[in-house]
Amino acid sequence: MMRLLILLLSFLTIPIINAQPQDAIVAPLASKSLLLDITIVNQSTLVAVGERGHILLSHDGEVWQQAKVPVQATLTAVYFFDENRGWAVGHDATILATKDGGLTWQLQQHLPHVQKPLLDVLFTDENNGIAIGAYGLFYRTVDAGEHWTIEYHNEFLFPEDQEYLAELKLQDEKAYLDEQSSILPHFNRVVADGRTLYLVGEIGLIAKSNDFGINWQKFDEIYPGSFYDINRTQQGNLVVVGLRGHIFRSLRNGTPWQESDSHVTALLSAIVLTDDERIFVLGNNGVLLESRDDGSTFTKHLQKDGKPLIAGVWYKNKIIAVSDVGIKTINVMK
Repeated sequence: MMRLLILLLSFLTIPIINAQPQDAIVAPLASKSLLLDITIVNQSTLVAVGERGHILLSHDGEVWQQAKVPVQATLTAVYFFDENRGWAVGHDATILATKDGGLTWQLQQHLPHVQKPLLDVLFTDENNGIAIGAYGLFYRTVDAGEHWTIEYHNEFLFPEDQEYLAELKLQDEKAYLDEQSSILPHFNRVVADGRTLYLVGEIGLIAKSNDFGINWQKFDEIYPGSFYDINRTQQGNLVVVGLRGHIFRSLRNGTPWQESDSHVTALLSAIVLTDDERIFVLGNNGVLLESRDDGSTFTKHLQKDGKPLIAGVWYKNKIIAVSDVGIKTINVMK
């Protein structure tokens, strides 16, 4: 499947090139619109992001307040380093930052000419961060986002593509730069596990880095389709999820991988860990999977409305998920 639509509906918004970004419009129904990511800040505050620059905050999972945002680009991911400092990324290579817990946001980067979405963001401390996205987009900051520098990680290319780029660079520098910005696979998700980063993406990409993404070690391919999330379980093992209901589990930090039967063929987009050692996997078509044995087996809890569950968090013994119809609260029995 060529250049799969990333994160379900996140490519439906076509970038509009404006000279100046427009403030996000305060919308009474923002909590019922397309939302693409959600996180917990300081174990109490929820922050969700989505289309048209919408950023929403809640202290109870029920009442949502829209933040002041200086851009209308679709936002795909949000990350907080502490209770005050956070970042959100999205279409047009947009990067936003907050210093007040998400109430107000400042624009750090907005590049409509790039016309590609960033899909995840991560900081290792208050200054050092990376943002990743479609077609190998990869930006790095060492000053809390005051400046972002693009990087190209051609180590993720097949050998024949690396040779092709090397030849093209000698022949046509402009064509080389254009091709380099479109030949890399999509980077869908990056997570920190202590000092190690794990990256998953298109064409079966799973990789790890021990120097905050400067160098990457790519794992052997276990499945040629895209992966959308990876996490370490409460018992210390790795679980990765992706296209067509594929779930793989590793007991040895990446090798070997064993496939777990999901009993579904839907795209699986997110992993949610609970405080009682359960694992939930969210996906298309209202798919919600639960494991009580560290990811070895899963049972289905299909949602009646069939709406995609794009991302979620475990909050006050419930799953708070985001979807194309906004916030969804899911109660799952213990």
